[in-house]
Amino acid sequence: MDRISELPDALLLKILSYLPTREVVTTMVLSKRWKYLYTFVQTLEYDHKSYPDGEDRSFSRFVYSSLLLHEAPVLKGLSILLGQNTGAIDIGVCVRTAIKRHARQLNIEIDDTCSTETINPVVLPTSLYTGCTMLVSLRLNSVVLMDPSSTVSFPSLRTLVLISVKYPNNESVPKILAGCPVLENLFVNRCPGDNVNLFVVRVPTLKILLLQKVSDIHADGFLIDAPCLELMGINVNTKGFCGIEHNMPNIDAASMCVTCNRTEQILSSLTSLQQLRLCLMTSKDAYPEGIAFNRLVELTLCTCEPEWLNLLMRLLKDSPKLRVLKLEQRIILTMDPCECQVHLREAVNPRPCWNEPTHVPSCLLSSLETFQWSQYEGREEEIKVAQFIIRNSACLKNATFYPKSTDPVEKLEMLIELSVSPRSSSICQLDFGRAAPTAWDIFYHHRLMKRLRQTCHQYVDKKIVSLKYR
Repeated sequence: MDRISELPDALLLKILSYLPTREVVTTMVLSKRWKYLYTFVQTLEYDHKSYPDGEDRSFSRFVYSSLLLHEAPVLKGLSILLGQNTGAIDIGVCVRTAIKRHARQLNIEIDDTCSTETINPVVLPTSLYTGCTMLVSLRLNSVVLMDPSSTVSFPSLRTLVLISVKYPNNESVPKILAGCPVLENLFVNRCPGDNVNLFVVRVPTLKILLLQKVSDIHADGFLIDAPCLELMGINVNTKGFCGIEHNMPNIDAASMCVTCNRTEQILSSLTSLQQLRLCLMTSKDAYPEGIAFNRLVELTLCTCEPEWLNLLMRLLKDSPKLRVLKLEQRIILTMDPCECQVHLREAVNPRPCWNEPTHVPSCLLSSLETFQWSQYEGREEEIKVAQFIIRNSACLKNATFYPKSTDPVEKLEMLIELSVSPRSSSICQLDFGRAAPTAWDIFYHHRLMKRLRQTCHQYVDKKIVSLKYR
């Protein structure tokens, strides 16, 4: 211990910043050298789970006393994780500490679900809207926001995470976002009864947007106006309005699972995409005629919906530079790429009808190199689609099929049927994968998400936000 005590304060404080605050405080008994060192740690993390059930008062006393004794002029991070018995902690004290200590990152999380049955909802004070001028990252989970009657001001906020948050009304979301002039990253997991019908995201500086509904709220919708957006993920099931107001010239990748009455105002604004992961339940008229995706090089399409064949052929026709095509009943949009959920076809849905096009899409003739099909069943229409693509793709290098069936005889019959099909490319390798393909989500692995996790790993990690297709 003497050798560690000889290290400079700055290095010791750096080490302590990686520990929960309860463990940090215990270092005061090591020696005189450590007695007051913990009061200058710039990262505070309070977790009710570190105390056994029934010790809420002990937890609250510890939080209040450590905050009172804390002397660091600036907090790099303040994280508060509370249980359902939230009455034991005055959340206003924590917010005032964040304001007084010029916190850079603030995380307030309630271990509860956002529902009308919540007994002790945590209501955040309005001082949060104006006092946290140095805040760079804000994460709120299962809390209630007050009506921002005064001006909202988060002049330094770049990352905002809203999970199961209840809002005062429809107007509060645009007002809060308008007070974030440099916001770049917005993650939203909505919940039932959040008091918002049309979720409006109007942020001119936004680069990353992740929007999901925890459960079906059929009357709700969304409107997005973010012309600088580069990466987008949406999972919405609604009968309400869904739209994007303006074109997004900087959009690079999008992963979308959308069920709404009309989708024309969504895809027509995403013509600059290079990577697209798509599941549309209403894909018959997905986007207007004349729209072209001239930069699209990678397309992943879900085959769960009866109109998927029509949508596929339209996208092939309108994507002249496509190099990678993936078909699957599984579309992953989650901060944990190891989590998979299969999007199964509804039994009542009619099977899609294959009509071979009169003209071969130009991407098959000149650019497509990789073709992958997961959950391949070998149905009549699937065989015809696969044969059409293999027969006409002049540059195809790999065609890999992952059968849904585990019957070796059935798999062999599928392989033989595709093997005898003519191939336009002399170098095309046909393969039947033995296991499911490695999960690779264009949202999670995008360069912007990698950079964000490096700079803000404590508050934007694999478990903070997840979009799971149901």
